[in-house]
Amino acid sequence: MLGKTAGGLTWLFRYMERSENLARLVETGHRIALTRPDRAESEWTSVLETAWARRGFEAHHDQISAEAVTDWLLRDRNNPACVLNCIENARMNAKLVRTGLTREVWEAVNECWMTLNEALSRRVTPKDVPRVLGLIKQRSAFVRGSLHGTMLRDDAFDFTRLGTFVERADATARLLDVKYYVLLPTAAGVGSTLDNTQWEMILRSVSAEASFRFVHGRTRRARDIASFLIFDGRQPRSLAFCYNKIGGHLEHLYRDYGTRLPCHDMADAICRDFERLTVDAVFERGLHQFLQDFLRRNAELGAQMETDYRFAK
Repeated sequence: MLGKTAGGLTWLFRYMERSENLARLVETGHRIALTRPDRAESEWTSVLETAWARRGFEAHHDQISAEAVTDWLLRDRNNPACVLNCIENARMNAKLVRTGLTREVWEAVNECWMTLNEALSRRVTPKDVPRVLGLIKQRSAFVRGSLHGTMLRDDAFDFTRLGTFVERADATARLLDVKYYVLLPTAAGVGSTLDNTQWEMILRSVSAEASFRFVHGRTRRARDIASFLIFDGRQPRSLAFCYNKIGGHLEHLYRDYGTRLPCHDMADAICRDFERLTVDAVFERGLHQFLQDFLRRNAELGAQMETDYRFAK
């Protein structure tokens, strides 16, 4: 496969995943802000920091508010990483690799673009926020379903899934980090009712509340929730699950092409860490420090894949 095609497939699904994750982040911001209405501005500041969007936002806005941040992350064209721009970039990449996609996947991407362009053509009112966020997640799921239901399991499929899971791992780590490092920076709050409520909202933001309760019952201990979202290989948005899939798809490419590349070793090293580490070790070191290190390594892996498979060529 040409590197340009491999890159287009990977980034198509990175942008699709990113749009859904931004919707989940905005949803989390609205929910968490409700727990501390007297500190709503700081909560929305943390959302911007999580999305790496604070600098750009402050260059165009004088004040942080729920409405302004929501608009910036969903539809403001001045924000290159807003949902609207992500969907447009996804469609552009889909057009680039049209011959590598089934008709159903292309149509799902195109319909997603048309639907969200209409939904985000005007500022989203507070009343419409839940509906629009649900629509973004729904359309992303339609594309994912078309992919799973119609694509041949070949190297093209592997690159689409690598894009999905590199992006998803990044998003889950950021959601965990915004909770523990930014939202509750003092030790006095750990274990409080507010702390537990915010942890449960993080679970809800990744659609993991029901599955967590199935595994752990009604406990809301921070360690259990962090362990679930970092180490539980059954949870489709956990870091361990993402890296199990990344390792598997890179292994498929190794078997197909017969060449082992630096990105394979990098992914294997991260997978071994998830097998070796425990949640107690993570908390002893510091959850924020662990997540920041993971985000760096995940970004480095994404860049190494681009080099190894010559995405730019």
